[in-house]
This record gives sequence, C-alpha cells and structure tokens, in this order.
Amino acid sequence: MAARVPERGSGAGPEGGAADDLPDGLMVAGRDARVLVFNAAATRITGIAAGSAVGRDFRDVLPLHDAEGRDWWKCLAPYDGLCTRTRHPERVLFLPGGTEVLVTAAYRRGERGRVERFTVCLRDAVHRARQERDRADLVSTVAHELRSPLTSVKGFTATLLAKWHRFNDDQKRVMLETVNADADRVTRLITELLDVSRIEAGRLEMRRQVVDIPGEVRKIIAGRVAAGEPEDRFRFETRGELPEMWLDPDKMDQILGNLVENAVRHGAGTVTIVVEPDAHEEGAAVSVRDEGEGIPPEAVQRVFRQFWRGPGGNRRGGTGLGLYIVKGLVEAHGGVITVRRAPGGGAEFRFTVPAGAPDYAG
Repeated sequence: MAARVPERGSGAGPEGGAADDLPDGLMVAGRDARVLVFNAAATRITGIAAGSAVGRDFRDVLPLHDAEGRDWWKCLAPYDGLCTRTRHPERVLFLPGGTEVLVTAAYRRGERGRVERFTVCLRDAVHRARQERDRADLVSTVAHELRSPLTSVKGFTATLLAKWHRFNDDQKRVMLETVNADADRVTRLITELLDVSRIEAGRLEMRRQVVDIPGEVRKIIAGRVAAGEPEDRFRFETRGELPEMWLDPDKMDQILGNLVENAVRHGAGTVTIVVEPDAHEEGAAVSVRDEGEGIPPEAVQRVFRQFWRGPGGNRRGGTGLGLYIVKGLVEAHGGVITVRRAPGGGAEFRFTVPAGAPDYAG
C-alpha cells in the first residue's frame, strides 16, 4: 500500500523521511499548487533548499523550460488542462541555469477530475548525456574503422574486375590477400560491436566446459609465432596446480588473445604470461606483462573504458574496445581484472576467475 503524502514539507513526519530516502528528486504539490514535499534528492539536483520550497507555488519554486526556452508549466497547464490526464512521460527540461534534468509527472485527481496532488520526479541527466555521447562516439568509431577496409575492398575488387588480364598472378595474389585481410578486419570489428552490445545489455551467454588455461595460453602463443612474431618474444610460466576450471572456452580464448595482442602492440620486450591458482586456491589467476613504457598513473582508471588507447593513441592500433570487452568477459565469469606496473617495468594485466561449475549443476 502506498504511503500517504504528508501535508507539509519533507521534514514533517515519517513519510517525509521516506521521501528523502528516494534516489530521485520528488516534488509534490497540493490542490492549491503549493509545494508539500521537496525531498533531499530534489535539493541536490536543483540546488533549491527544501525549507525555501515548501509552501510556495511549485511553478515559482521549480521553473522549467524546454529546449526552445518556453516555460514548461505554461505549456503543460497542470491544473487547468484536460482532466483525463494521469501522467506525463519522461522528457529533458532545463533549470534556469541551463542544467538538464529528466522530468516525469503524475496526477492524483478527486471529484470531477480536480487535481488533488501533482507529483513531479526529477533525475540528473548527466548519466544519460554521457551514454548518448558514448553512443555517438561508437557510431563515429565504427564509421571510421569501416570506411578504410571497405574502401580498400571495393577498390581492389573493382580494379581486378575491370583489368583482370592486365595483372600477373603475383599482382593478383597481393590484391586478393589485401582484400582478405581487410575483410577479416571488418569481421573483427563487427564481432567487437556485438560483444559491446551484449555486455551493455547484460545478455552474454556462458557455455561452460572444462578449460585447460595453460593449454589455451600455449595455443595463443603458437598462433602469434605462426603469424610472424619471434618465439623468444614470449615467456610462459605456470605455478602450482589449478582446480578443474569450468569456463566458456571461446570467451577465455578471446580474453587471453586480446591481452596478449595488447601487450605485443602497445608494449615492448618480452611478453610474460603467468598462470597460477588464485589467492584462495579456488580459481585461477592469469597475469600478462610486457616491458614497455607502461600505463601512466593518471590513465589507470580509464584503461577499461570504451575507446581507450595506449600511449600515442594511434587510431590504426585498434578500435579501443578490446580491454573494455576483456573486462566484460572476465566479469561475466564472476572474475576481476586489474592493471598495474609490472615488476620489470611495463604494464601487467592480471585477472582472476573462479573455478565455476557446469551449466547443468544444481
């Protein structure tokens, strides 16, 4: 049963205290349009003290304007408009200083549709604005990253179709290898975007099997060597015996591959991978270290954000989504990942994952 709204300000009685516990701003006006409740969150969002708000006309207490500068209360006419209205959906409005707020409103009506209570909820728009900027950045990054390989694919295929007989076999091979590499680049980008979407929506599906983590590391190193990296670029250490690890093998391969790729691309010297039991011997801990410049202390908090790139910020060095995806995949396993300065300099990425259990357990 809903709590009764008090007839006085948010400091009056237990109901007012409950209003102050709400995470969103709350303003309640009575039948005379005067403020009855103005909670602590509303004060935080607007900078208006509850003591100066209670008892005054809500339109004077909380003047709001739309993006065109129109007085929102005059447009809405809460007490004079249609008596069939029950609520207003969330929309962005502006306080006198230009601060954006997300506003919803609802009515409680008495006889003949007369407004008995007019309730306004306020939310800080900063988080929403940040999300919108992130989405815009994502679209911009995707457009930039897709344009280059697709231009290459289109250019080489058009040239081969138009002038096939003018090229010898070696020239054709070079062009087709370039097309193949750029197609792989597009595929990787699309895979990354799908991963980002699933992580943000909390829809990552885990297909747990027994995974041999040392074996996965050896496979990653062998792949790098086969791709042309010198074998002595990598050092692999195992310490202690791991419990039986029930993990998603594809996602573990992606985690390890991304971390080794990051160490090779942005680091220098030997890349060291250490696999050992975690501190409680109930899971595994994996460290990937390089001997490069490391990560500046001021950047440590940003490493796992979308679009972060290492020192130099070379756009050709990747989309800046790899470490964000790694963090999401580790956390989906119930693990934790951190970054710090490696013992020999450079960066050390260390993650722990619990042993887990088969999907059919329990």
